[in-house]
Amino acid sequence: METEALYKIEQLAARKLHIYMQSKLHYMLRSMIASMFIGFGVIVAFKTASFFYEIHSPFTYPAAALTFCMAIILIYYGGGDLFTGNTFYLSFSSLRKKMSWTKTIKLLALSYTGNVIGAILFAVIIWMTGLFASEHIHGFLLEVALKKVDATTLEIFTRAILCNWLVCLAFFAPYMMKTDGAKMFIMILLVFSFFIAGFEHSIANMSVFAISIAAGGWGTLSADQILHNLIPATLGNIIGGSVFMAMFYYYINKPYFEESGE
Repeated sequence: METEALYKIEQLAARKLHIYMQSKLHYMLRSMIASMFIGFGVIVAFKTASFFYEIHSPFTYPAAALTFCMAIILIYYGGGDLFTGNTFYLSFSSLRKKMSWTKTIKLLALSYTGNVIGAILFAVIIWMTGLFASEHIHGFLLEVALKKVDATTLEIFTRAILCNWLVCLAFFAPYMMKTDGAKMFIMILLVFSFFIAGFEHSIANMSVFAISIAAGGWGTLSADQILHNLIPATLGNIIGGSVFMAMFYYYINKPYFEESGE
């Protein structure tokens, strides 16, 4: 059953709280690293997809989706602290009364802030490399970024709910598996699914927008356009992680926890 994995989720949330209580700076740095890992996934995905995009290949999106999956492997094994996953871990821990909601909100706010800073810093580094300066390389990236900001608020919000539902499952399902091979396979499968479906991941979008501006220059996207996407995407991600994951698994496993005296 998934209850054993849920105990591990509680332990993970407790470790995050311990790091936060020891040093807010360390917790912030872990959050920055997570979005920079996402940044690696973004540049590899869109650099790979650019070769297919140039010849109008139907494999453009699948190529991007598959190579983007490196980001979740880096975060899972590299120790980054991602806001979207935290909406599940921390909310579940608070529902189980293992952590106060006040601390959950503080940790979520700090991880989100760190993710934003990390995305911007990574985009600056990419700008300095010059790797995305050519329109042949960044054309597909800019097209995707513009599609994201052109969607309606409701579309972005609902896509974000579904996105973080899948992303949290991609972090949660490996706790029920024993081998690294099986863990990586399920993570890659679920992240590939959210990318290819066109769902909205607020932290990945931060990287897409920041790198788009670094590649295309100021004026590529306006602050209003970015906020139009990020606000509903963030809210939708919160619902996906805290309601569709944390609350769902809390209530369906509540009888088991009560029988166990937990």
